[in-house]
Amino acid sequence: MSPQPLRVGNANLERLPRRERENLRQRGEILETALKLFSEKGYHNVSMQQIAKEAEFGVGTIYKFFSNKQDLYKILIMDTAERWQRAVIQVLEQERNPCRAITRYITVQRELFFDNLPVVRLYYSETRGACFNIEAGFDQDLLKLRDERIEKLMSVFETGIKESVFRDLDPYHMALALHGIIDAFLFRMMEDPARFRKRDELSDAAGIFLGGIMNK
Repeated sequence: MSPQPLRVGNANLERLPRRERENLRQRGEILETALKLFSEKGYHNVSMQQIAKEAEFGVGTIYKFFSNKQDLYKILIMDTAERWQRAVIQVLEQERNPCRAITRYITVQRELFFDNLPVVRLYYSETRGACFNIEAGFDQDLLKLRDERIEKLMSVFETGIKESVFRDLDPYHMALALHGIIDAFLFRMMEDPARFRKRDELSDAAGIFLGGIMNK
């Protein structure tokens, strides 16, 4: 999926002044081009001049939106991370049934992971992180998003415990366990997709996790 850095919906986009719409369009094209080049050649092997040439913009246009290549890279990652965050938080806040909320959360995480796979691959190729040590290389902004997601998961688990849907376990530990299981499954799917060809919906992850926390 191409980067979608625009922070306004299509309907609202049409209401913006023409110059602002044009700026948003150019910014999006630059980010899309940067992702393509970073993915093909590696972040360190791509210059701002190359991005400008590939995107068919002058170098000055690139610097109008991004102060340097590091700034462009961070915005590319953060735009994706923030859109991802809004999607999963919406699931946790809108679904009132705790069990359905967790099941839907797991499904949406898979959809977002593979929809944004080029950005995911780029980020992990440029950090020392791995699926079993994913905090390595995270900056504080990304850690803040992760912690917010953990807090929302805790709230769902707390509700499930009060309603006797889930066992009376530590909600924080439950949130961390789910976080780790999802990451382990998703990164193995990315690295070894043949093993998940017939069961690619994280159904086993959901079953393993919910089987351990359901109040029977």
